[in-house]
Amino acid sequence: MPAGAAMPAALILNAVWWFGSSLPLLRNYQQIHGVPRQDHVFRNSFAILLHVLKDVRGNRKVFLFLLAFFFYIDGVYTIIEMATAYGSAIGLDTAGLLLALLVTQIVAFPCALIFGKLASRYKNTTLIKVCIASYFCIALFAVQLDRQWEFWLLAVWVGMFQGGIQALSRSYFAAIIPPEKSGEFFGIFDICGKGASFIGTTLVGVMTQVTHDPGAGVGMLAVLFLAGFAVFLRAEKADPAS
Repeated sequence: MPAGAAMPAALILNAVWWFGSSLPLLRNYQQIHGVPRQDHVFRNSFAILLHVLKDVRGNRKVFLFLLAFFFYIDGVYTIIEMATAYGSAIGLDTAGLLLALLVTQIVAFPCALIFGKLASRYKNTTLIKVCIASYFCIALFAVQLDRQWEFWLLAVWVGMFQGGIQALSRSYFAAIIPPEKSGEFFGIFDICGKGASFIGTTLVGVMTQVTHDPGAGVGMLAVLFLAGFAVFLRAEKADPAS
């Protein structure tokens, strides 16, 4: 398929996918907690945001978890976003790279379901630590990557933990926040996830420019996972009231 036709087709397929995924929610979902509509929405939104930030700062467990999430999820997103750029930089075949990324998504779906089953037998905190440690090893493995089969192995490895670490993080966060403030707290959660996305790419870019080695740049992501793991250990032991 020509590139000019492939892009619109991909966008249309995504639109159909999201619409179909939304139908069950639109038909069956009922919101329990929320903030009623108010006048001066813009001004009140900032007031609510400041109030929620104070609540987060006063809850040590939530604050530390968000800080840990800020670090390790940035590493996850950076790997997802820069995988093909890194593969191309070290001279790997473009078609092979795209197929490998497709394999990542195929592997991620059943593995996310497996993590869902494991969550009923093991603590979320244990599984999250396993995922962070695995991504730390992924970053180290990527430092020496220079063959196509190694990239395929990395693609499968990433897929095994990609869905799990995101779903487990959301589930754990939902368990430690006040249920009546879940909307506001998950807004902060999303900000920490999306707002951190510049750190990983900056680390990779700066280190690659300094060392002229893409592997060294990707290896810097291990620092994010190490920081996230260390802070998560503190969050796990923290008292919410402190």
